[in-house]
Amino acid sequence: MKETMLPPSTEALTALLEKLAPGSKVSALQPLLGSFSNSTFLVDIDSAFGVRSRIVVRRYAVFGDYDRGEKARREYRTLELLKAYAVPAPKPLFLDVEGSTLGRPGIITSFMNGKQVAAPKDPSAWTSELAAVLSRIHSISCEKNEADFLLDANSEATWFLRSDGVPDYMQAHPDGPAVWNALRNLAQGLRRVEPRLVHIDYQPGNILWEGEHISAVLDWEEAALGDAGIDVAYLCTQLATQFSQELAVEFLRNYETSIGKRVENLEFWELAAAVRMMPDPAAFVPEWQLLGNENCSAESVRQGLTQFIASAMHGTGLFQ
Repeated sequence: MKETMLPPSTEALTALLEKLAPGSKVSALQPLLGSFSNSTFLVDIDSAFGVRSRIVVRRYAVFGDYDRGEKARREYRTLELLKAYAVPAPKPLFLDVEGSTLGRPGIITSFMNGKQVAAPKDPSAWTSELAAVLSRIHSISCEKNEADFLLDANSEATWFLRSDGVPDYMQAHPDGPAVWNALRNLAQGLRRVEPRLVHIDYQPGNILWEGEHISAVLDWEEAALGDAGIDVAYLCTQLATQFSQELAVEFLRNYETSIGKRVENLEFWELAAAVRMMPDPAAFVPEWQLLGNENCSAESVRQGLTQFIASAMHGTGLFQ
């Protein structure tokens, strides 16, 4: 069984409840969808007084060369920060950096009601809410001594530029080499912006909704400090490939209205976001269809990414 599918042991849950809610017992345990670099389970708890509650156990799997304890600490402290700014996100309840209680590094959070939405009934209202919440996240500027747990967003979003040449997965995409060269050139002229809290993976799969409003933004394990345009461009890429260029533009305009100015360095971050979908954006289709967007297909997302890249490359396209 994959590490991300392994549930916490009975011993681990017993030890956890002794710390969080002595006298309580686990009544149900079920995996939550979307686990990739972590193992996430919903736990139903019955207290000694007969009150039922729900918590989420999130334990980090071995993934690349990341320090799992560092990842647990980063997500936990980010959730504390979000709570202070009233951003909709899970409430942090317990941090286990060493894995002494949970069996491996992880965190416990509150369970958030809501569902993922990738096929909205009202796309305009949907993009407006996505923009409003993202602008709230980006309103958080962290002092250096308060953000030592965050990653460097700019470095995380441009990992592929550390290679001496065009990476193989970019070579495998028709536009990959041209995007590589454009990014190398554009990197020399990036405008300096005030660093902000950046999610890194702000997209429909990490967002819960109740009605027309976002109830929680999830998955903060890669939270970072840097250029807010990273998040904006990545969601624009998702919208342009899943839906249409027009919906991506609508989101962008809503976001810029929320922050009261244009997004800096957008062309660069658009192209960097496009790299994340190489060599083949069709690999994302099963996930999007699972979330309810049955209209996207391999052909449509490939065409959407090509159009998105062309718009960014010309500098005068839809996103400029």
